[in-house]
Amino acid sequence: MGSPKLSRLELTILEALWTYGPSSIREIQERFPQDSPQAYTTVQTMVNRLEAKKAVVRIKKIGGAHIYDATLSRKVVQRRLIDDFLSIFGGRPQPIMARFIETGKLTLEDIQRAEKLVRNLASKAEKS
Repeated sequence: MGSPKLSRLELTILEALWTYGPSSIREIQERFPQDSPQAYTTVQTMVNRLEAKKAVVRIKKIGGAHIYDATLSRKVVQRRLIDDFLSIFGGRPQPIMARFIETGKLTLEDIQRAEKLVRNLASKAEKS
């Protein structure tokens, strides 16, 4: 199953579920960043949309509260976002990497991890 397109608000809801696990609407609402609080009804509407997109599922009901959990992993959603973002640059990561280097957001540790990934991919390619 492909990952659906998600809004920033939907991503914030999924982040709460990934971080804290299955939660009620109220619990999700309370976990919003303090600088961007959301009304209960807004969170409820967004969770309903996520449910329609099959990004979350109701897993049980406790009292009057439904408990929701993410059906998509953080990794799947991140891959979709990165692929969408790269498509803006014609699929070329070079402009993004250059910007990361210019702003100092790409650390030596990041580069070393990338080199390790490249070596692993090259090793797998040689074995095939």
